[in-house]
Amino acid sequence: MLTFEQKQKIIEETFPELSKKEVSMKRLNYHYEESLYEKTVVVQHLHPNGNGFVYVEGIEGYEPDGRGLVNIREATEEELIQTINDAIHALSTEEEEEEPLEEIWQNAEGQKLTLLEEDGFFNVYHGYNLEDGFGDYEEAVDYLHGEKFERIVGGGDKE
Repeated sequence: MLTFEQKQKIIEETFPELSKKEVSMKRLNYHYEESLYEKTVVVQHLHPNGNGFVYVEGIEGYEPDGRGLVNIREATEEELIQTINDAIHALSTEEEEEEPLEEIWQNAEGQKLTLLEEDGFFNVYHGYNLEDGFGDYEEAVDYLHGEKFERIVGGGDKE
């Protein structure tokens, strides 16, 4: 296990973009002031006993606690650097907004319906008229299949 001093040295030498702030009980926080989000704390409560946390909320490959943090008490140097790199990258990358789902469905008679994702709902339209609305994609697809429609254009990544 790395000591407090070793972790502090790694953080300060490897990540000059982080600013150190002392907090209670001799703990340290390290902030990423260039964060694109309100959240700026990357390393939270680095304690003289070697305990501490890194903010990884929403980053694939981590299992954060309810606050979005992972414990770095037992982290190796490589793990510490990787975790902090991932955290800084997440705070410096804008979230990509997903395009709402839009699919065209057609039956054997040539009639077409449009399935649109709108505000978390999946609505089926015939032209501009709302045919039906569903709470999730699978329900909408089940309805369309039940009405003998097949997808001809769009999406499909939610199936």
